[in-house]
Amino acid sequence: MSLVENAVTEFKREYTSDIVKTVIAYANTGGGALYIGIDNDGGAFGVVDVDETMLKAGNAVRDSVKPDVTMFVDYTQEVIDNKVVIKIVVQKGSSCPYYISSKGIRPEGVYVRQGASSVPATETAILRMIKETDGEKYEEIRSLNQELTFTYAEKEFKTANVSFRKSQQKTLGLMNADGIYTNLGLLLSDQCVHTVKLAVFEGTSKATFKDRREFSGSLLKQLNEIYEFIDRYNRIRSEINGLRRIDKRDYPPEAVRETLLNALVHKDYAFSDSTLISIFDDRIEFVSIGGLVRGITFDDMMLGISIARNKNLANVFYRLTLVEAYGTGMPKIMQSYDGFATKPQIEVTDNAFKITLPNTNEATERALLSENESVALDLLKDKDFIVRKDVESALSLSQTVAGRVLKSLISKGEIRAIGGGKNIRYVLNK
Repeated sequence: MSLVENAVTEFKREYTSDIVKTVIAYANTGGGALYIGIDNDGGAFGVVDVDETMLKAGNAVRDSVKPDVTMFVDYTQEVIDNKVVIKIVVQKGSSCPYYISSKGIRPEGVYVRQGASSVPATETAILRMIKETDGEKYEEIRSLNQELTFTYAEKEFKTANVSFRKSQQKTLGLMNADGIYTNLGLLLSDQCVHTVKLAVFEGTSKATFKDRREFSGSLLKQLNEIYEFIDRYNRIRSEINGLRRIDKRDYPPEAVRETLLNALVHKDYAFSDSTLISIFDDRIEFVSIGGLVRGITFDDMMLGISIARNKNLANVFYRLTLVEAYGTGMPKIMQSYDGFATKPQIEVTDNAFKITLPNTNEATERALLSENESVALDLLKDKDFIVRKDVESALSLSQTVAGRVLKSLISKGEIRAIGGGKNIRYVLNK
């Protein structure tokens, strides 16, 4: 009998633990047969202790390969040139990529057939296999990183009195049925690779930074840290109504909370770009990757109809009581601005989603100013001071009218005058 090594046939003179690489390569590619007891040139050498060798091979494949590939592997013995050899037949598996458990889903752990050799798969090939097997839903795909820890998530689950045992992780979708971490597990783990970038700007443009941060780690950790950070810039302004003092936040806390949750839960994590949050004097902008989910229109969303892009992630947030029910976020954001002249602005493209929350106190103050006063005040957003001629030029006003505008702003407490005569300047009354 004449045999030749090729893409579906491989020889081993004797048993070594490396046979698992060949088994993995066959299971990941198109199947094949591995012979133990045959030289590389095709000559039969034989196996001394067939039963023990078959047991070793079976144990190695069972213990060293993930996911479980045993149902696709068959062990038999054959007589070739009067020598007993072992034939291991491997079918293409249904849960590719298969990998050496100690190496993980990385090129050094995943093998494919290339001609008559078993070689490490490229990361691109690994991702393609994962998508072909697990589908296109990012959160359900197996994570490339299987060395995950959940220090922060465990604390949050304990606080919410929700179990975080392995059985619960499988039920929630952090693990698949084979005990392999999914991308949802990655998102909630301490090793989460997705970040949120937050910047605070001076005035109403991006000309001058006041502060910037990048938040990383578990999405649960990012959620809490980002909300606390924004809260420091959500100022309380007071006004007197009769004998009572009324405190008003620049941004309704409910709107900030729901907008932040929306940005994290509905982002398309198939893209690595960071979620962006920008804080200005008059607004906060939240920009996340991923437009509306297919089948949902803008009007549907505003009515509260929701199809979660990341259903399992949304369910985790629901179980932790971070969200009350699906589809309530957007109506809550809009309702939190009831009674205010300005409303949140929502912009959607094919690949991005932007929500702008207006500063309610800033809007109220500006509503009390005339158009000319508002324009004059805007001049001071980008300058340390202005003079009367700046107002005359910007508004095409006479010297007298420009003076009246400035005097009105002084009387309303918006600006104050410094110096006198020809050197008089006007600055913001902070």
